[in-house]
Amino acid sequence: MKRVYDAIVLDHLAKYNKMLFLAGPRQVGKTTIATKAKSLAKKFIYLNWDNYNDKQLILEGPKAIAEQFRLQELRSVTTLIVFDEIHKYTHWKNFLKGFFDTYREQVKIIVTGSAKLDIYRSSGDSMMGRYFPYRIHPLSVAECIRTTLPTQEIQHPMKISDKDFQALLTYGGFPEVFIERNKRFYNRWRNLWQQNLFREDLRDLHRIFEITQLEKLVTLLKHQIGQLVNYSSLANKVEVSVHTIKNWLDILASFYYCFTIKPWTSNISRSLIKQPKVYLWDWSRVENSGAKMENFVASHLLKAVHLWTDSGFGNYDLYFIRDKEKREVDFLVTKDQHPWFLVEVKNSHNVSLSKNLAIFQRLTGAKHAFQVAFDMEYVNKDCFLHKLPIIVPARTFLSQLV
Repeated sequence: MKRVYDAIVLDHLAKYNKMLFLAGPRQVGKTTIATKAKSLAKKFIYLNWDNYNDKQLILEGPKAIAEQFRLQELRSVTTLIVFDEIHKYTHWKNFLKGFFDTYREQVKIIVTGSAKLDIYRSSGDSMMGRYFPYRIHPLSVAECIRTTLPTQEIQHPMKISDKDFQALLTYGGFPEVFIERNKRFYNRWRNLWQQNLFREDLRDLHRIFEITQLEKLVTLLKHQIGQLVNYSSLANKVEVSVHTIKNWLDILASFYYCFTIKPWTSNISRSLIKQPKVYLWDWSRVENSGAKMENFVASHLLKAVHLWTDSGFGNYDLYFIRDKEKREVDFLVTKDQHPWFLVEVKNSHNVSLSKNLAIFQRLTGAKHAFQVAFDMEYVNKDCFLHKLPIIVPARTFLSQLV
């Protein structure tokens, strides 16, 4: 299956002499995307930390790999090497620094991981200047339509088929289940995905042994989509401390199970300051239809701000707005820390246009304000030509992202 990330990876390898980091959830397609790039190389090397023989070679160090694959003898040959899941190696940062600094002229390097590859920032051992990161997301409405390299943030609207739209909403955007579109296959895939995440990654990498309690937290999160996170309430229900709940949420986020959105506070008097909202990377796990639609849009917006940032268009982020009068707008997208557009999610287009869109557009100075309706048919018009708050079809609006 062709992905928009295929074009991004090929563009990176052609332009930059830096390592390329691909990070994202299990089964999102990172390895497939990385291995497709072998068409650019005369020699392709794939080393997986989960493979015993590959692990032993990596542990021997960069020189052993160079000798194994005769890198010093192939200076005139383009070589691409993929290090898959190497973040599981305790000293992966030092290993990559040493390998890249020594052999950067001989090889192009792709690093993939199912945990965040920017955790090194918390330590003094920085690899700044040696890599560019790309966060790989599940399929989206726009990616079902086009997979070309984005040349700007907002795309022209294009129609997604009703079958693809419903499959995306029902089964999620992980390629295997989206392609299969079978309920029984989806149920088995979902259970195995969660089992591998909890029983292997979280236990082995973070030494979390209270798996039953952690799974209870995950069950509770599915019913809190789009709501303010109440750490004390979660702690009481899971029977752990507030500190543990916060720590577990951070760890779940680092493995791309969930993500949080903070409130925007600038220019908003009497705004809420602390509590975030939580969403899942796999929106198909959300049972309530209204919450699933909100999560669906949240995931599309997060993918957009990540890809736009990773591609160098600017620095983008995603927030929500709520004040102490409980006036609220679901999402605010910022560009270089300036409000850009507001998004309110509704099931039906028959709901009146939210007055809060106009209120918070005036307070923030956002250029656009959209009320996204899921039951509206596709309209072949550019949503972003409108400056005043407007009701738009989800199919149209989301097709203009990435």
